[in-house]
Amino acid sequence: MERGIAMFNGVHEDRLREECGVIGIFNRDEKHLAKQLYYGLYALQHRGQESAGIATTDGKQTRCHKGMGLVPEVFNEEDLKRLPGTIGIGHVRYSTAGESQAVNAQPLVAKYRGGSIALAHNGNLVNAALLRKKLEEDGVIFQTTIDSEVIVNLIARYSRDGIVEAIERTMDLIKGAYALVMMTDKSLIGVRDPLGLRPLCLGKKDEGYVLASESCALETIGATLIRDIEPGEMVLINGDQVESHRIAKEKSRASCIFEYVYFARPDSQIDGVHVYEARIETGKMLAKEHPVEADIVIAVPDSSIAAALGYSKASGIPFVEGLIKNRYVGRTFIQPDQATREAAVNLKLSPVRSNIQGKRIILVDDSIVRGTTSQRIVRMLKNAGAKEVHMRISSPPVAYSCYFGIDTPDREKLVGATHTVDEICRKIGADSLRYISVEGLVQATGLPKEHFCLACFNGRYPIEVPESSNEKMFKRWEGDGNA
Repeated sequence: MERGIAMFNGVHEDRLREECGVIGIFNRDEKHLAKQLYYGLYALQHRGQESAGIATTDGKQTRCHKGMGLVPEVFNEEDLKRLPGTIGIGHVRYSTAGESQAVNAQPLVAKYRGGSIALAHNGNLVNAALLRKKLEEDGVIFQTTIDSEVIVNLIARYSRDGIVEAIERTMDLIKGAYALVMMTDKSLIGVRDPLGLRPLCLGKKDEGYVLASESCALETIGATLIRDIEPGEMVLINGDQVESHRIAKEKSRASCIFEYVYFARPDSQIDGVHVYEARIETGKMLAKEHPVEADIVIAVPDSSIAAALGYSKASGIPFVEGLIKNRYVGRTFIQPDQATREAAVNLKLSPVRSNIQGKRIILVDDSIVRGTTSQRIVRMLKNAGAKEVHMRISSPPVAYSCYFGIDTPDREKLVGATHTVDEICRKIGADSLRYISVEGLVQATGLPKEHFCLACFNGRYPIEVPESSNEKMFKRWEGDGNA
């Protein structure tokens, strides 16, 4: 997918963005399936706010409803009543610039020789353009501009020998990050990429099973977490039967560490680690690595609160609310000029003057991407009477673009790639600026360094990035015969 700068209310926001959230349910209670999917998507709303969709099947007919907007904007009670079935999947999407179109909303539903298939995808394929080109040369017509349609077409292409074989052959061709939930007329299927770049977990509810990007979605619908799907694993769910197939196994894994820094909801558990606890430990490590004399610790709400609490606990400096987030800013706010864009930031965050006036402040945030929002927040705090603002970041400098489903700008727009830490500090107007080390961040998660993809910090990508492995892919393709 084309990468762009994350947008909020039309304002360029200094944040990385996850692409999507997915959920799938196999439940023999047809009456409540769609509503459970709806609530599960609501719990995953933080992973995507551009579009939402649900597809269900009763074994005979597949139905789908999707559209642009937040989950409650896309669905009403009548929409959910029109989605009966025993199997269903759902999707929320954060699109990149230029791709926020209804045609790209998921799930995708298609007919193939085995019946109907619906797919919801979180992630990004690094060889999607080449695969699309080859499929188009073979006569395939595409309806969307998203990677997910490439996957659907490949599965249909190889479906002669059954769904498991089709997915296995598809996984041999696609390269990149993907957590997939799929639905046939009889089965719910979950697939995680061989490196485990994107999260996916399995839960149990009553007589059925649930697949979701995060465990918070399971909690919301009353399901119990069983385990995370392993990298390279496919699970096939038929009623009360769960089959596991290890389709692809890499020698290493590379889960995205930003799930623990920012993307995941703090009440989720990913790969055995509680996200909230990891963020607390990150703040403690940040205080250990970069102490500073100050009066209070504050956070940029909401994703940095746990790290700020950890910093406060380790340093002994009290945590207070210094910034209040307005959660009711409309999604259609238009800003035709710079002054109005500045006002939009002020609408979203406002300082608590009585808490910060005359104080030396430690401001904890999870990341700095371009530096623009950090600059505005520091200025806002100083205008409100802060004596000093010392910024502490709970992730290392983001210096490289992501090709695996995270929305980052081109590298020349990443302030961590073009400026030193001291230069960034001067740019944003802080009295000091320090980032947690890569080693400190990893240690805070409690997992080994080999568990993670750290490419956005060090440029060491776990897979060859766009179009660098085309020759190998073509050789596998040409060996397909008349499939």
